[in-house]
Amino acid sequence: MDLIQAMQERHSMRAYTDRPIERKTAEKLRDFVRRCAGESGLRLELVTDEPTAFDGPMAHYGKFFGVRNYIVLAGKKAPDLDERCGYYGEKIVLYAQTLGLNTCWVALTYKKGAVRVQLAPGEKLCVVIAVGYGVNNGVPHKSKPIESVMQPEGTPPDWFSAGVEAALLAPTAMNQQKFVFSLKEDRVSVKQGLGFYSKVDLGIVKYHFELGAGDVPFQWA
Repeated sequence: MDLIQAMQERHSMRAYTDRPIERKTAEKLRDFVRRCAGESGLRLELVTDEPTAFDGPMAHYGKFFGVRNYIVLAGKKAPDLDERCGYYGEKIVLYAQTLGLNTCWVALTYKKGAVRVQLAPGEKLCVVIAVGYGVNNGVPHKSKPIESVMQPEGTPPDWFSAGVEAALLAPTAMNQQKFVFSLKEDRVSVKQGLGFYSKVDLGIVKYHFELGAGDVPFQWA
């Protein structure tokens, strides 16, 4: 499975089986998480066989069941922290999909104090990503019409439309899809609306756009 197929087939999953992640699969995922941490400067960690962070009323309210593995996304406080967590977190999510794993972004419905991570002074826990083998593969979310989330100058080139279509496959908080992509010459900008974790969403949709646009040498405005 390549990343485009992973993007198309990946759906949020809140209920997991008790099947542990196989050792080789966990090693591949952990190695990828470390590489993303090195590129991003973030604290990214895979935690396995640890159910307490999702063993509480908030998790049950959020309809999370059987979560024993998760990825921690944290880092030094900075204006772009949330966006970087979204961008690199989604890279990890789609890579996990290629390994046959299911995932779900989790912002509020878990016990932050129970998360197994040692933060350094000045670091902040941003979000976590549940990971494991889902009870099923989930269902697609409803997307907005592509015309409502892009504002190109003139007729959009194919690569720009493909990038926006990929962005519409991205998970966003409450599936709000509060973003609009604009194109001027070879410069792409994306305006993110107000809302919970909108900066995390911004990083996620930017990564999806890049995957959809392919090798076209555009620039972020």
